This record gives sequence, C-alpha cells and structure tokens, in this order.
Amino acid sequence: MAIKFQYNKTSLNNLGKSLKMRQNALPTLKNKESALRLAVGQYKAEALKTAAELEDAMRRCDYMAALWNEFKPDLISIEDVELTTGKIAGVKVPQLGQIRYAIAPFNAFQAPAWYADGVAILKDLTRLGLQSEVYQERARILEFARKKTTQKVNLYEKVQIPGYQEAIRKIKRFMEDEENLSKAAQKIVKSRHEAEEAEEGL
Repeated sequence: MAIKFQYNKTSLNNLGKSLKMRQNALPTLKNKESALRLAVGQYKAEALKTAAELEDAMRRCDYMAALWNEFKPDLISIEDVELTTGKIAGVKVPQLGQIRYAIAPFNAFQAPAWYADGVAILKDLTRLGLQSEVYQERARILEFARKKTTQKVNLYEKVQIPGYQEAIRKIKRFMEDEENLSKAAQKIVKSRHEAEEAEEGL
C-alpha cells in the first residue's frame, strides 16, 4: 500500500498522528487476537464435548429402542428457543437461553409408565444438541473475527507502520536537504556580498 504524502510540515504532522494512532492500537489488536484465538479453541472444544455427551446420552437410550415405537412423536415438541447475545472480546455471540417445550397432555394411568422418563430424556437430548450447535456457531463467529483481527494486525505491523515510518523519513530527509541547500545558498550570497564590499572598499 503506497502512502500518499507531500514534502511539507503539514503532511509530516498528519503522518506522525496516523503512525502514533496505529502504534497505540497495535497492542490492543494483538491482545484481542490472542483472546479470540483462545476463545475459538475453547468453544470448539466445548462443541466437541457437548456433541460427545449427546452421543453418549443417545447410546444410553439404546436399550429403550423397542419402547420408542410406543412413544407418540407429537407428545413433546420445542415451542421456543431463547437465544440471547453476549460479547466475547468485543464480538457479539449467541447464548442459549431457555428452551420452551410443548408437552401434549397424556393420562399417566393409561400411558406407559416410562413416558415421563421419555419426555425428560428428549428434553435432555435436545438441550445438548442445541447447546452443541450454539458452541459451533460461537466458534465460527469468533474464528471469523479472529481472522479479521489478524489481517488488521498484519496490515498495521507489516504494511502501514513501516510505510508511515518510511514516508516520515523521506519528508524529514527532504526538509533537511532543503534546509542545508538554503544555508549553503545563504553562505554563497553572504560571501558574494562580502567580496563585493571588499572590492568597493578598494
């Protein structure tokens, strides 16, 4: 990225401000990047752990496989899933809130005795499944934010900060050269005046 500048004090001051802003922002961006990297790892692990818990819970229900044929599919359904928004390192992520179920009334005396347990098992399985999905979504959002932050860190660190420093160096060098030329020109003019005065004095 080529930095546009002019060889004057205004441009030098503007570049100095831009450079300082980026140098001050860089540590914060690096901290955000490492916090996001940590959070991504954590939520990926949480998603895997919850998925494994779900698999385990489903395996524990294998012995009931024949009984599920008796279970009415419309007995329980998810009415509403409450998703709230939280922030991790300044990034908005979903949080699983309350899960509301609609349970159809059934006669506890006429229905199989295990229906109540079946409802509890299905609640537990859906909660684990939804929690795993929320963790996966969190990890995806945070990974995207981490990539963006890494790009910004690299842009500041490898492109913009060195670019501004180089531009400032060029302007300072130019201004020093101009000042030296001006001083040299003044000396030449002064020595000419002195020579002319000396000639007039003779």
